[in-house]
Amino acid sequence: MTSEMQEIAITEDKPLLTGQADAAKEHSVETPHGVLRVTLHGTRTTRRPAILTCHDVGLDSKSCFSPLFKFEEMQEIVKNFTLIHIDAPGQEEGASAYPPGYQYPSMETISEMIPAVLQFFNFRTVIGVGVGAGAYILSKFTLANPDSVEGLVLVNIDTNAKGWMDWAAHKKTLQFTSSFSSNTDLVQSHRERISKAPNLANIELFWKTYNSRRDLNLDRNYTFKCPVMLVVGDQAPYEDAAVECNSKLDPTSTSFLKMADAGGLPQLTQPAKLTEAFKYFIQGMGYMASSCMTRLSRSRTTSLSSSYSMDGSRSRSRTLSQGSQGGQMPPSPSQTMEVSC
Repeated sequence: MTSEMQEIAITEDKPLLTGQADAAKEHSVETPHGVLRVTLHGTRTTRRPAILTCHDVGLDSKSCFSPLFKFEEMQEIVKNFTLIHIDAPGQEEGASAYPPGYQYPSMETISEMIPAVLQFFNFRTVIGVGVGAGAYILSKFTLANPDSVEGLVLVNIDTNAKGWMDWAAHKKTLQFTSSFSSNTDLVQSHRERISKAPNLANIELFWKTYNSRRDLNLDRNYTFKCPVMLVVGDQAPYEDAAVECNSKLDPTSTSFLKMADAGGLPQLTQPAKLTEAFKYFIQGMGYMASSCMTRLSRSRTTSLSSSYSMDGSRSRSRTLSQGSQGGQMPPSPSQTMEVSC
């Protein structure tokens, strides 16, 4: 334990940020299934896992994750980890439209491109952060490569094959988010980006591929081997799918975060809450143990509520509850930590 703490405390890694949180370097990574545009930033170190992100349909890595990873309190994480942002084929900003008849790779094929990215940057393990289609891709990758993933954060995950409600749910996401977000200009800019995107044909191909996904067939006997945090907005379009996914995962290693006032894109509308939860998640994996949990506002704190058995071991269910109204505390015996650092 002491040696692990000493390793975490080391801060001599050379930063890629050069003093700027948004400094980044783009790479074109050759994979067995084509080229991926990958953006790297953060602190270059291979002693800890990289944080690997994968975006949703209609967004690219920048529009999907920049508001979260540029958030002030997130910089403590950015300065301790390397961030690898993957753009799905043809989804990066400025991408040329694919020609008519182009066969877009399947979700499984895209997930099979990720090992080449890890090899390119010399990382053995990652902490995955995916939204929507990106969450599905990272789930496929994790199931196929369990030793490569130390933890998963899945936002708006749907592990089932395409359902009849998929299109309606995705179409409602930005509209739903707008009504709940204090940052409506940001959400509106993403809506305009989709409608005016020069590579709209590529976005449609990605959407069709996501709609052709297969059921992951998760259950308690076939599930992720790493800690998982599921995130969804309260009453958001993908809430039911996230709840169903939660029921299929190992309750001893799964946290379910249902965020009030988050809409359909929590990473855009509630970066403060998600940052705080992400810090807890990383700490639970043994990293950043000395990190100070910050007060999100003077009038509201964030609570992490965990159920424990009488002997102090973790029980078979754990819930992260965040929001203006707070969540119901799990039944006793329980331990609750108030975040007011």
